[in-house]
Amino acid sequence: MAKRILTLNVNGTPREVAAEPQALLLDVLRDTLNLTGTKRGCDLGTCGCCTVLVDGVPQLSCLTLASTVAGKDVRTIESVGNSEALHPVQRAFAECGGSQCGFCTPGFIMTTCALLDESPRPTDAEIREALSGNLCRCTGYVKIFEAVKTAAAELNGEKAAPVATARSGGGAE
Repeated sequence: MAKRILTLNVNGTPREVAAEPQALLLDVLRDTLNLTGTKRGCDLGTCGCCTVLVDGVPQLSCLTLASTVAGKDVRTIESVGNSEALHPVQRAFAECGGSQCGFCTPGFIMTTCALLDESPRPTDAEIREALSGNLCRCTGYVKIFEAVKTAAAELNGEKAAPVATARSGGGAE
């Protein structure tokens, strides 16, 4: 099929790309725009590694046609902080040990950013619901959950209460 020119607003910058009608947003981001922070995981929409924000809402880029986001605001992990100034969510994931291999981390961070934008003081149930589409094979989720709560506290100018874990003697063994 013939490629078409799409104008995508990615990380606050309008970008023109030539893409086939069936091109996935994930492929356009990684292969055309060289934004490789968004990861290809399952290609089935079950792992959340490819999560980006489209108009502030988490969306799986492996299931999204690039043409459907033309004119919308697309944010990738590259838009969240930088090496000199980490975003509070990134800092919390690092400080709480919310990532081990790091492959799933961009998806978790994008989902967490959307959650905290919508609900600055999320309940445990809201955190579980928001993160339910993101899978991690390494951490066991306790540290990810702690990172979300820590980031929420920092963004609200509060000190995070530590989450009890087996490591600190407060969790299940």
